[in-house]
Order: sequence, then structure tokens, then C-alpha cells
Amino acid sequence: MGIFSTIKNAIFGSDDDDKAAEVAAAKEAAPTAPAPISEVDVEARLGAMAGAADLNWRTSIVDLFKLLGLDPSYGNRKELAQELGRTDYSGTAEDNIWLHKATMQEVAKNGGKVPSDMLG
Repeated sequence: MGIFSTIKNAIFGSDDDDKAAEVAAAKEAAPTAPAPISEVDVEARLGAMAGAADLNWRTSIVDLFKLLGLDPSYGNRKELAQELGRTDYSGTAEDNIWLHKATMQEVAKNGGKVPSDMLG
């Protein structure tokens, strides 16, 4: 499992949670009518996780990693950048800004409701 999958599971719940929900829904629903995927309010979910913590997770990839209980090391951030299609990540401030926005864009593509100012 990659870094992005870990981030997605921390925000949305794990794949195992999704599979259990799908099985339960399949038992209740007609087999030809799949249940729609609902959007997750990412800002509300992360805000609730942050509580009173002094983290700038809305713009900082390092603080987002910390909030989600992930190691914010250069190696992990570089791995995430590569997963998101960037091979020249060097850990500069500009790279980290790009990485945060790219991560939020990918979260949005996967069903997250992300505020436009966090998308870039």
C-alpha cells in the first residue's frame, strides 16, 4: 500500500471499512442498483481530527502527515510525490506546496469535498 492510500484511508476510513459497508449495502439493496459514493467533507473531517492541535494542515504537507499519524520524512514525501507523478521532488518549499495541493486534488478525485483554496 502506498503513501497516498494511507492518507486516503486515514481521511475516508480503511478499505476494509469500505468492503464491510459494501457487503452490508449489497444485502439490503437490489443487486443491479449500486449505492452512490458520498463525498467526504475533508476540511471538516481533518478539522475534527486536529482538535486543538497547533498544526497548519490546510497548507503544510508536513503538518498534514503529522495530523494523519504519518512520518513526514523527506523519503515519505518523495515517495508520495512519485505516486502523484512527480519524479523531480527535492523537498523545497515550492515542492512541498505543490505536494500538498496535488494530494488534496487526488483526495478530491477520490470522493473528497475539498475547499477550492486547498486545491491550487
